[in-house]
Amino acid sequence: MRAPFESYRAEFPVLKEQLYLNHAGVAPTSVRAAAAVKSWMDDVVNHGVLHERGWEAHSEKVRGLAARIIGASPEEVAFVRNTSHGLGLVAEGLDWKPGDEVAVATSIEYPSNVYPWLHLKARGVEVREIPTPNGGVTPEAVASVLTPRTRLVAVSSVQFATGHRTDLDALGELCERSGVLLCVDGIQSVGCIPVDVKKSRVHFLSADSHKWMLGISGIGFLYVAKDVLPRVRPVLVGWRSTTDAWNFNRSHFELRPDAAKFEEGSAAYPGIYALGAALELLLEVGPEAIGARIGELLTRLDTGLRNLGCEVGPEPKDRAGILTFLPPGANVRALGAYLGEQKVSHSVRRGRIRLSPHFYNTLEEMDRLVELVRAYRPG
Repeated sequence: MRAPFESYRAEFPVLKEQLYLNHAGVAPTSVRAAAAVKSWMDDVVNHGVLHERGWEAHSEKVRGLAARIIGASPEEVAFVRNTSHGLGLVAEGLDWKPGDEVAVATSIEYPSNVYPWLHLKARGVEVREIPTPNGGVTPEAVASVLTPRTRLVAVSSVQFATGHRTDLDALGELCERSGVLLCVDGIQSVGCIPVDVKKSRVHFLSADSHKWMLGISGIGFLYVAKDVLPRVRPVLVGWRSTTDAWNFNRSHFELRPDAAKFEEGSAAYPGIYALGAALELLLEVGPEAIGARIGELLTRLDTGLRNLGCEVGPEPKDRAGILTFLPPGANVRALGAYLGEQKVSHSVRRGRIRLSPHFYNTLEEMDRLVELVRAYRPG
């Protein structure tokens, strides 16, 4: 039997100070993740490089945890600095030809999933705009822009501003049927809802750990499906990219056959240790349980805010972990400032208040947010 969600609140001391509803922005990390970083720091402070092989073994364990949380194999996972890093490796690593096309919803995507593709215009690659009339990407919208020249569809699993959840299963089926690669910015889903890259037929997924994974900035992972790994050329290479990486006495340039070929140099051990502890926590609670709990919290918010006459989105069927709302007649910036004064961590995105609770938040906290909105009086 899993421990109650509330039992994990002690892992997040920030809750003593704030009503934290901003996991789609920057999440607080846990006590155990901080302890993992400290353990590595203490080791290197007291013992130098004596236990380096242990660090490497632990890094491989974390690689396995990253693979497990998205339904992949460890050899399909590379550590990256952030989501942009991973998406950039994909964009720059494929063998593009002039006239090739990428389908992207540039009007709503976070810049991390726009700029790498626009940067390809210098190589003759055209970006086709996916229409988004309801603030999200649908398979039907993608199908409407596919042509025989389309080689890749780039999409966020969940849109950062609207909160609209992409139906990756249906989109993956469409891309497979059309012979098109599917690249996913997964930062708004991994750690929030169950993710299965194999079931969804995803070829690439990049996500870093400082949002729903409850890790820290500067570390994340890139998934590259085994069958497309040979098609992606590393943009940067170094000693760690090779098959005989730890033999420094000879030059033997043979790239690794797995995703670790994208890791060109020394590992970011503090970040990897933090990521490992964060992933262990998420897997301990369980992705299915986390997704269901977040859904319950959002339903409570939805009901309370609608009762106040607020415009709320996205619709429940299109939701993952984000809810946005617009109070009737309210100045959103002023309301956001008020919520900040009340120590509510949130975001304002594209003219709406964005809320994103995690599994350790409580229903009572959702009620508190609603009451704060009810009590707000414009100055």
